[in-house]
Amino acid sequence: MRLRTVLATASAGLAAATCLTAVGPANAHTSEQDSHACSPYVSLDRFSDALDKTTYDGTFVGNFSALAVDGDGSLAAVSDRSSLFGLDAKTLAPKAVVPLADESGAVLDSEGLVVDRDGTRLISSETEPSVRRYSRDGKILDRLPVPDALKVAPAGRAVSNGTFEGLTLLPGGRTLLASMEYALSGDSAGLVRFQTWQRTKDGHFELGRQYAYRADTGLGVPEVQATPDGRLLVLERGFTSGVGNTVRLYLADPRHATDTSGVENLTGQDGVRLVRKTLLADIVNCPSLGATAKQPQPNPLLDNIEGMAITGYSKGRLKVLLVSDDNQNAAQTTRFYYLRVRI
Repeated sequence: MRLRTVLATASAGLAAATCLTAVGPANAHTSEQDSHACSPYVSLDRFSDALDKTTYDGTFVGNFSALAVDGDGSLAAVSDRSSLFGLDAKTLAPKAVVPLADESGAVLDSEGLVVDRDGTRLISSETEPSVRRYSRDGKILDRLPVPDALKVAPAGRAVSNGTFEGLTLLPGGRTLLASMEYALSGDSAGLVRFQTWQRTKDGHFELGRQYAYRADTGLGVPEVQATPDGRLLVLERGFTSGVGNTVRLYLADPRHATDTSGVENLTGQDGVRLVRKTLLADIVNCPSLGATAKQPQPNPLLDNIEGMAITGYSKGRLKVLLVSDDNQNAAQTTRFYYLRVRI
């Protein structure tokens, strides 16, 4: 998405995070004492700017808003300019690109991506918002229902450019979850709704439960990814002009949260249990590893990080790949980040 400018301070968010410790990583007392540590739970192995300001088959390579691991181990990546890429998992080199469009052929603001078990692609768009199923070659196969309240005003109460950003399939493959980026009109600022769908016997998805998640002050939710145990990795992000980006990685647990699908306005009322979260890392604390920034940043490593995929898992440790959305802007960079995360 084209990130809106917000006034976010690290101190406000970290203060909020220290109050939300009900769902913590295992082995929280251990710490990675090495030069790559971002926090006791997260280390940065390396980063790559190899694809920055490149083209493939006549298509600009960038504007990345989501990543997913394909069935053959390669990477799928979607840009918010309606392109679906296939990338080599080791080199990141593009191997294929197909255009995406809606039913009338109009371009989309594609934001979330899931590779389903049959190889089809579930892709969310902020435009309406929507979630559609596409074939590998970009043909629309299905469209999922969306609650009226989550639609962009005047059809609903969602703000433009602040709807379905993250998309993930929970373990078992029966539940799909999409994260709104910002609060609905009428909901308290920072209370973001997560919508789920349940897979039916015929393979389609029907509306399921909905949850409320409190983002840090001034931040939105650009991505979510399900962990193997049913929890969520949640990215929170903001931007302050002249200062740069704020990007934080949280571990969240929706399993005991209240179903808010019947709650018209979320105002922090009693009886609504929010998705619990624990801060894993503020990316500003990661080592820069020689990265440079094209605009002011509190850490030159930072950029407009928007996409995330879990690429490996073993004994409570995840391999996580992040990517930034350069918005096809000379002042931003398409950058991939290779993290190790302990949950």
